[in-house]
Amino acid sequence: MTETRRITSFDGVELAVHSMGEGRKVLLLHGLFSSAEMNWIRFGHAQQLADAGFEVIMPDLRAHGASDAPHDASFYPEDVLVRDVETLVEKLDLADYDLVGFSLGARTAARCVVQGLSPRKLVLTGMGLEGLAGWDRRAAFFIDAIDRFDEVRRGDPAFFAVQFMKTMKVDRVAVRQLLGTVDDTTAEDLAALTMPTLVLCGDKDRDNGSPEKLAEILPDAQLAYVPGTHMSSVAERAMGEELVRFLSA
Repeated sequence: MTETRRITSFDGVELAVHSMGEGRKVLLLHGLFSSAEMNWIRFGHAQQLADAGFEVIMPDLRAHGASDAPHDASFYPEDVLVRDVETLVEKLDLADYDLVGFSLGARTAARCVVQGLSPRKLVLTGMGLEGLAGWDRRAAFFIDAIDRFDEVRRGDPAFFAVQFMKTMKVDRVAVRQLLGTVDDTTAEDLAALTMPTLVLCGDKDRDNGSPEKLAEILPDAQLAYVPGTHMSSVAERAMGEELVRFLSA
């Protein structure tokens, strides 16, 4: 059974934090426009981890899911998602834990470690080397999708992003501001990621660059694939199986 609580972040924004299971703590960060429910619960990954003896902690990121989505620009400083995660780690007293992120969650997880968090193990899912250091280009694509939201038709490169925003009932004003807060993580920054790290990617997913190059440059990384594209890989049971395999070793 999933339990949900609300935790106040550093600036008063309330974050919905979902959890299940008992045991070693693992913090899961979902992707852009998504939620803990969509990325981790719906397709069984959280339950697989709980069954394997983990306590799974899954925040809805700021401006996503059931968390607050303020419109005022003051709530979107640089690296705000990192500051939210740092607050959760402190308030939940996570001294010995693992950290997993998918897509935007992977960027956030990497930034968290660069900024000083020290999980036992790290998993970067749906991410390649170029994606970590090329956020401006990626953000510009999504900002354009938001700005042309009502004009986008099938065949447009932004079509699937717009459809997903509609499915998730995204607050476009809030998320548009959030897109401007993410800092790049350079190849030099990645030297800080010294813990055992799994680079996990769909075998047809190159949305965020090369997972192979990312695994090669990290100090202590292994590379694994699950079937699918960026969008479909997160629905594969194999993703939960790989998380359990790596985190249980």
